[in-house]
Amino acid sequence: MATRRSAAPKKRGPVVDDDVLHDFYRQMVLIRRFEERAARAYTQAEIGGYCHLNLGEEATVAGLMAAMEQDDYLFTNYREHGYALGRGIAPGRIMAELYGRRDGVSKGWGGSMHLFDLEARLLGGYGIVGGQVPLATGAALAIDYRGGSEAVVCVMGDGTTNIGAFHESLNIAALWSLPIVYVVVNNGLGMGTTVEKASGEPELYKRASSYRMASERVDGTDPIAVREASLAALAGARAGKPFLLETVSERLKGHSVVDPAKYRTAEAAEALKANDPVAAFAARMTEWGLLTDESIADIDASSMRIVADAVAFAEASPHPSVDTLFDHTYATPVPNDSRRLPGQPLFAPAPFPTIGAPA
Repeated sequence: MATRRSAAPKKRGPVVDDDVLHDFYRQMVLIRRFEERAARAYTQAEIGGYCHLNLGEEATVAGLMAAMEQDDYLFTNYREHGYALGRGIAPGRIMAELYGRRDGVSKGWGGSMHLFDLEARLLGGYGIVGGQVPLATGAALAIDYRGGSEAVVCVMGDGTTNIGAFHESLNIAALWSLPIVYVVVNNGLGMGTTVEKASGEPELYKRASSYRMASERVDGTDPIAVREASLAALAGARAGKPFLLETVSERLKGHSVVDPAKYRTAEAAEALKANDPVAAFAARMTEWGLLTDESIADIDASSMRIVADAVAFAEASPHPSVDTLFDHTYATPVPNDSRRLPGQPLFAPAPFPTIGAPA
């Protein structure tokens, strides 16, 4: 496994406004409670399909989202609930999508892996490993073509760095000087396979050197470090210098809700608990005099209320109507667009008159 953060207390590092630090912590706690409630709803069969959680990734989410501008675009993979929260999407709309309800961000047809909100410029949630990488690169090309000032952030897991589209996209971004930051969230495991057993170069940020692209590896359990690195990466991207950022942060649970993570030893599981990024950041904030036991409890209670309200919103939202199944398949009308439902005949009966019937 890659080297993780040490147990030694971290200094405050770069000067960061106290309000920003409080926002980091509140967001991390909200993501933690939201994901815990989503896991519970999945076991209760309220959420169907697949469900992948950001447990352990909260600091990376908070730091990265804090660095993005409002008009920047975000593409991510199927582990995206926390990123949607970080982009300011209402928790109720996110939970409603997980529940497959009409008031969800994708009208109930996307589910956990396919969150989408154009206003928040979250352009997916993609269920195919690496499916978002070429599309994010294309979005960066469109920005460059139009002469825009926005940037694209493309988040992926460590396993994505082994697919062809990853290398093709980085190569194009470097050749054409596209405004994009590729973010590899390295939790040490591609499903159940360690990075060391799947990658000839396990220090994934070094792969950018093949394309003469700037890159950096940061501690993904430290939202301050992630924000600082992301700000620098985005500034470079806006100037036509794409960037590969690797954040190292282990997931606390299995690959998905149904994964028992039996590939981990009991000792490794205990070590993960000891290095919980939410608890660690609370301890640092307390050491700096920014949190107390009372304020920690208040933030946790507030997050629980927000999540409870989100669940109530999702439960009250109706299921989408079957006749909307093919809505939004295309951006504009397409001739001969088939809207045949399962079980319906491929072609409607021919409108020929019955023999002997009046013409």
